[in-house]
Amino acid sequence: MIRYLVIIIILSTGLTQTLSEKRPVSTYSIVARDPDTGELGVAVQSHWFSVGPLVAWAEAGVGAVATQSFIDPNYGPLGLELMKAGRTAQEAMDALVSTDTGKDVRQVGMIDASGNTAVFTGNSTIPFAGHKMGKNYSVQANLMENPTVWDAMAIAFESSDGDLAEKLLSALEAAENEGGDIRGRQSAAILVVSGDATGFPWVDRIFDLRIADHPNPVQELRRLVQLKRAYLKLNEGDDWVTKHQMEKAVKSYEEATSLVTDEQTNGEAPFWVGVTLVEANQIEESYPYFRRAYRQDKSWAELINRLPAAGLLPDDKKLLKKIIRAMKK
Repeated sequence: MIRYLVIIIILSTGLTQTLSEKRPVSTYSIVARDPDTGELGVAVQSHWFSVGPLVAWAEAGVGAVATQSFIDPNYGPLGLELMKAGRTAQEAMDALVSTDTGKDVRQVGMIDASGNTAVFTGNSTIPFAGHKMGKNYSVQANLMENPTVWDAMAIAFESSDGDLAEKLLSALEAAENEGGDIRGRQSAAILVVSGDATGFPWVDRIFDLRIADHPNPVQELRRLVQLKRAYLKLNEGDDWVTKHQMEKAVKSYEEATSLVTDEQTNGEAPFWVGVTLVEANQIEESYPYFRRAYRQDKSWAELINRLPAAGLLPDDKKLLKKIIRAMKK
């Protein structure tokens, strides 16, 4: 009994930290800001299981943090709290590093809502290790196969087009092309938040995607980002419907379903577009979307009959039969 109490006390007081400090969690990452939208983001890849929850931190209107190497996750929430209180990224970094007895094995990148960056690479991080800061971004890497990785990430970020998520992905891909982690690859994550906080964190998180275990996590991350783009467009279409702007809604839906194949959504996206159009009394316009869903799985036809009970389609048997017939054409 005494032995178990001792174990509980050790765990609760954080004395086991020295054990975790012997295991390097992350390899390369980027923190960045889009000067046009104010969006803030962080992306990371590692030969470590489920790297995202430990490394990637961001808050809308505040900043973003990547904490890695022999990781101390406290740099994430504490760094954001300091920046939220008005500290610059560098001031937040200095405050945390100055009190960290394990700083020699840390690597941390930070950016604040104004685009100020800060980066720290401890003297005892495993080679090849290094970092580079630029306007509105910082890249950092350790355990690299080659010492060219962080420069390649910087060049890719600066030269790529598109939104912040696209530029973050380009940086990760550049790292892979330079050899990446000497141990290989396993997990990845991307977190992008809006420039201004709405008060609703789930709204502020534009991209929050994590690959826990995959033979090619960066490639898989890109696939999920594209899928997320489609669903963002679907949500945009739904917003237009609530404003009774059906022409704009249909345009958003068409854009959404053009971003990915029906196979990638298993018919989910076109089916619910069809349902929304029926609710808006755009019956004929809904048929092509229902057909696309039915081609993926015939069970979508059965679901049509169940939706009136939830108030998602009119309780009109003639209409339901008409929709199902149209689906099967």
